[in-house]
Amino acid sequence: MRLLTWNINSVRLRLPLLERLAHEVNPDVICLQETKVEDHLFPKDAIAELGFPHQAFAGQKSYNGVAVLSKRPIVTSRVQNWCGRTDCRHLIVSLDGGVELHNIYIPAGGDLPDPEANDKFAHKLSFLEELAQWYGSAYASSDKLILVGDFNVAPLENDVWSHKQMQKIISHTPGEVLRLTRFQDSLGFIDAPRHFVPPDLKLYTWWSYRAADWAASDRGRRLDHVWVTPPLKNALAGSLVVREARGWPQPSDHVPLIVDFYSDEMFSR
Repeated sequence: MRLLTWNINSVRLRLPLLERLAHEVNPDVICLQETKVEDHLFPKDAIAELGFPHQAFAGQKSYNGVAVLSKRPIVTSRVQNWCGRTDCRHLIVSLDGGVELHNIYIPAGGDLPDPEANDKFAHKLSFLEELAQWYGSAYASSDKLILVGDFNVAPLENDVWSHKQMQKIISHTPGEVLRLTRFQDSLGFIDAPRHFVPPDLKLYTWWSYRAADWAASDRGRRLDHVWVTPPLKNALAGSLVVREARGWPQPSDHVPLIVDFYSDEMFSR
């Protein structure tokens, strides 16, 4: 099974890119973040024509929004809210074989890494703390969970272009990394892409719109993640960053991240 996660930055604007992805990399399940569309306007018919008849989505006008598009049946779906807000950042779907897929869009946090002076950064830190506490109490490490999405944190030194220069930049500050690590440790989640790409190698999924030539400067960050609980470790078959998508017409600043699974291992009971 091929799983793809992508912060699409407007599903209606980038529907042609989604169609291109569907044809070129042939995913079985697509998880989108920042769909930026209310549910009644979600392009469900156009996406069904791409081969994804099973859909779950939670969206709002102009910002946020998450969606799961699948060739496999979706058994159930529900939205999880955080920090006392209903802002469409966490969608949970059940697949067959007792597998739960969680699509999460963690707040970016603004520009100033000071929670007292920046409410957006305070929200991000609280969001991460609530995730760690909830997963540790609501689930067990023996459950079959896949977590994907734009986590807006690049935790490892080689998840950013310059560890030294990025430590005071939101997405790589020590406070964010600490909280994301606690979240990951809550159930012993396995970092699927880093299962295949060693931590001493650079790995990016995001390049800023501000760069005049994103490819030449290559000042990237790994903000997009796929985690699995220990029972799914043996199901991991491979991982791929679709880097070339950053150079497509009207691209998102994120690129799709793919993780392949051995279906027999994944869905066996």
